[in-house]
Formats: sequence, structure tokens, C-alpha cells
Amino acid sequence: MAAVPERHAYLRVSTPDQNTDRQAHGLREVCDMLHIEYVSAVAKARPVFDTVIAHLRRGDTFVVWDLDRAFRSTVDAILTAEALRARGVHFRIISLQVDTTTPEGELFYTILAGFAQYERRIIARRTVEGMEAARRKGKVIGRPRSLKSQVVRDAYDWITETDYPHRYVAALLGVSRVTLQRAFKRQGLLPQRKP
Repeated sequence: MAAVPERHAYLRVSTPDQNTDRQAHGLREVCDMLHIEYVSAVAKARPVFDTVIAHLRRGDTFVVWDLDRAFRSTVDAILTAEALRARGVHFRIISLQVDTTTPEGELFYTILAGFAQYERRIIARRTVEGMEAARRKGKVIGRPRSLKSQVVRDAYDWITETDYPHRYVAALLGVSRVTLQRAFKRQGLLPQRKP
């Protein structure tokens, strides 16, 4: 017998004393389960979020009150929604009235995804232009042992935001994919999805 689809709501607040009553009440009305995480918006680790996403099954719906209560950026939201859609999981944003189980919600989501893709391409172009400008000034970009700590962190953040493959970002830095991944590991940064 197939499992009954569930609606999982996620809400992030920075501190336990922040008032979540209005949002929590609204989410409980439309969901089967509510998951609240007490963590800063800029925190790298979101264990509750990661657990909820990992346990969603085909047919389930992931619900958030607003983008900034669940995601670091619009790009982060779109990438998560794309990954969920590939798994057969629906996505709903209460404040924007986006519900990918409806044709209207799917259309709006597609428009948002188009803007996010455009934003990723602009970021990629600016990154390449910035690296070319640095090279023209004589700065060495790349070489396995010359990847500065901040460069590694910037590369990791960029991969996280854009979902570009490691090999693409590594090529922009003038190093191999393996070198970049080792640099991430040395700094304790978690591996990304796309090698």
C-alpha cells in the first residue's frame, strides 16, 4: 500500500524567543507537520532543514511561509525547489501563493526559475571577468598550493549559491577538481552535490 502524501512545513527563526505564533499557526492550518529551526539566516548548518528535505517522499509537499524564513537567497530557494521537483516533491510558498501542485503555481515557479538562471549566468560572467582582470594585473589564480583560504571559501559559497559543478569552478581558478575538493576538505567544508 502506497504511503499517503504528507505536507511538511519548515520555519526558521534566529532565536528561541522570536515570536513565530502567526506564521506557525498559519502553517499548521495547511500542513501535517511543522518543523521549527532556531538558527541564524547566515548559519552554514541547518540540521532541521536538511533532515526534513532528506525525508520528503514522492508526492509530499514542502511548505514555507516566506522565502527568507527558509532560504538564504532566491537562488537557494529555486535550486532547492528544482531538486525537490526532480524527486516528485511539491513546493509551496504561502506568502507568494506559489503552489507547484497547481498550473498557476507551476507557471509562477517557472518564471522565478528563469530569473534565477539568469542571475546565475550573470554571477558566472562577473566571476570570469573578475578573474581575467586579476590575471591582467599579474595576479596568479590557481596552482594547487596557492589557493588562499578566502579564495577556497568564496569558491565554496559560489558553488553553494549557483550549483555549478566543482570542475567548472576549479577550471576558473586554474586548478583541478580534485585540488579544489581537497581544499574544501582541509577547511572542513561539506562536499557539494555536483562533482
